[in-house]
Amino acid sequence: MPPVNGLLESALFVGDLQRARDFYGRVFGLQELEISEDGCVLVVSQRQLLLLVTEAKATVASQTPGGRVPPCLAAPVRPLGAGHIAFSVAAADLDAWRAHLKRAGVVVESEVAWNSGARSLYFRDPDGHLLELATPGLWGLDW
Repeated sequence: MPPVNGLLESALFVGDLQRARDFYGRVFGLQELEISEDGCVLVVSQRQLLLLVTEAKATVASQTPGGRVPPCLAAPVRPLGAGHIAFSVAAADLDAWRAHLKRAGVVVESEVAWNSGARSLYFRDPDGHLLELATPGLWGLDW
């Protein structure tokens, strides 16, 4: 089997695009790469993108000059969608993140101290997606 080089993009379906753009800009400082009335592409890190897609756009195909992109949410089977995304952060920055989230009005729902020594903070975006900030050691990975 040929290798996979990484995870390029993940998409979240959002009810209010401007509200979601404001949240991810204010809380994470993510740079907007592309914006349209149907969605927004945010740069998480080098070669990692987060797509915010309106629920309406997620149900229709996109016609591009190079071909048709199928809809994300298609009948008869509709995926549950992304319920959780974790962002990696340095262990030394976790207290600063906790304070930043509080200043931004984001409620931390839970904090977990993993057996590996990693720590995670869990909170939600305005559309209810569960977000996580995780320090190195989670899943045995030392990034």
